[in-house]
Amino acid sequence: MDVKERIAKLVKDLNQYSEEYYIKDNPSISDVEYDSLLRELENLEKQYPEYILPDSPTKRVGDNVKEGKFAKVVYEKPMLSLANAFNEREIREFDNRIIKAGFTPSYFCELKIDGIASSAQYKNGLLIRGATRGDGYIGEDITANMKTIKNLPQKLKQNLDIEVRGEVYMGKEVFQELNDERQASGEEPFKNPRNAAGGSLRQLDSKITAQRRLDIFNYTIVDAYKYGIRSQSEALSFLQELGFVINSHYQYCHNIDEVIAYLNHWKIERKKLTYETDGVVIKVNDFAMQEEIGYTIKSPKWAIAYKFPAEEVETKLLDIIFTIGRTGNITPNAVLEPIMIAGSLVQRATLNNEDFVRERDIRIGDYVVVRKAGDIIPEVVKVNLDRRTADLVPFKMIEDCPICHQKLVREENEAVHYCRNEQCEGRTIASLIYFASKTAMNIEGLGEKLVEDLYNRGYIKKITDIYRLENYYDDLVKMEGLGEKSVTALLTAIRDSKNNSLDKVITALGIRFVGTKVAKILATNFTSLTELMNSSYEQFMAIKDIGPAIATSIVKYFTLNKGLVQELQQLGINPSMEKKEKENLLFAGMSIVLTGKLESLSRDEASKIIEDLGGIPTSSVSKKTAFVIVGSDAGSKKEKAESLGIKMISEEEFLKIIKR
Repeated sequence: MDVKERIAKLVKDLNQYSEEYYIKDNPSISDVEYDSLLRELENLEKQYPEYILPDSPTKRVGDNVKEGKFAKVVYEKPMLSLANAFNEREIREFDNRIIKAGFTPSYFCELKIDGIASSAQYKNGLLIRGATRGDGYIGEDITANMKTIKNLPQKLKQNLDIEVRGEVYMGKEVFQELNDERQASGEEPFKNPRNAAGGSLRQLDSKITAQRRLDIFNYTIVDAYKYGIRSQSEALSFLQELGFVINSHYQYCHNIDEVIAYLNHWKIERKKLTYETDGVVIKVNDFAMQEEIGYTIKSPKWAIAYKFPAEEVETKLLDIIFTIGRTGNITPNAVLEPIMIAGSLVQRATLNNEDFVRERDIRIGDYVVVRKAGDIIPEVVKVNLDRRTADLVPFKMIEDCPICHQKLVREENEAVHYCRNEQCEGRTIASLIYFASKTAMNIEGLGEKLVEDLYNRGYIKKITDIYRLENYYDDLVKMEGLGEKSVTALLTAIRDSKNNSLDKVITALGIRFVGTKVAKILATNFTSLTELMNSSYEQFMAIKDIGPAIATSIVKYFTLNKGLVQELQQLGINPSMEKKEKENLLFAGMSIVLTGKLESLSRDEASKIIEDLGGIPTSSVSKKTAFVIVGSDAGSKKEKAESLGIKMISEEEFLKIIKR
């Protein structure tokens, strides 16, 4: 067998094994065997790229989006949204409208997956394009990212030209693992699986998408009549014949009473699912009848989405405890009698700050109503005053730091209390965690739990100690959960972090009021840590978007931590930006505001371009604003820019400036 034939056989076999594993849930080979064959294919494709097939499973690994942005996709058949119903009465009204129009409908009910609507287009049976829903008329080409979804076929079982639409989602277990990783690295966790799926699907680097392990349920075919399909039930059967995954929990209903019974069943049973569902889609089953019933401007008249009510449960508030952040901010947290909400056990919920607790009159011992915001983040909604006993004491904010016991401070016009002790161990640990986080130095493997453990063992007491951890190699490999491989990877990540850019290092220092945006501003105005450290209050105040509070905080930090920063420099963390580099940055130091809808760029894409060219995208117009980029439907920001005499440019002018 020659190389070309071997590659073709590997592609065919691996795609079959993937279908068995991801679609049929019945693998015929072990993971080890699969990985071995995949590695063989990867090696052959590297040596003989001319033989790479379009449906190769290696395409699922991911690649970078060209030019750093997604191309637009215009839909011939719009992806319309559905009208919503929130109770049985509204469902029956939907049915009555159809009956009064002279129809006798039967219905097809499907679970409404809480994910991201998408389109997959095939040519001669091969996947040629994947796209987001966008506004229903224009989406974004995310083909590279769609190809990383394991249960979306890249080659169909029939050589058809067809467009299939579905819902990309992230399973509950994958979501939890992802958030655990993000929190361990100091990143903000995703609020819910839908947000996580959306963020993953729009990654410019699809290698990241591939790591997120997304799935898809397919639910409709565009112009299904071309394939002799006459109903939604037939459409799902045909999708399965082609190799697509559909959600198996559908039901054909003869009348609206059967629909109501289906809804009531899944209100409860949805908690057992391994993915999130926020409702049920109800469609007239017959396609010819659908066309007769017709559409409104926004949605079909023959379908409706029933939304499950938000789940709220009552449990006892056992205690209120306080945690400390890197800047000394103190947060009250509810300790709850464990309760299941939306399929997971909840024991804690944030209470934000003193005002939040007082406004709701939350007391230890109360029975409180708790829900998950977006079915994920636990929050206390209210107190059940009917169950309150007379002995419960009103909440009183602590006066001393829970870690170092020094007096807390609440600044005027702020809701948060702070510990101002620079030597507080709680602040130190939080600072170490932040320093290693993805937002800052991005030291993979050095998460929250490990930082606390290393601190308690005395291996790291300040950020510079992180770069001396190699001295404890023999001790580290003996720690629970580590070992030689993990420790070697950790030490490599620590060494690699020395190559971070100036703005990343400034961010990592954890200076109060200096987040990623301010760090970028500073990095475009100073060439090195030394220059930054030796600058005065007046020099900081001369920079656009640097106010008195930020300037004072920076000066104070370097006054107290000059030795620490010099120690970092001696350890090899001493990034710099040449003056010549800064001179070539088109928007160096400029504060730029975006307003209205842009046609060829998303808001995030435009902001990144501004940042890459040294500018600072800001959300509000002020006298310090260099100019405003005005899209369609611009509102108050445009008016304010006009009143202040701030320069305004169109999207077309902006693209010309950046030569796109």
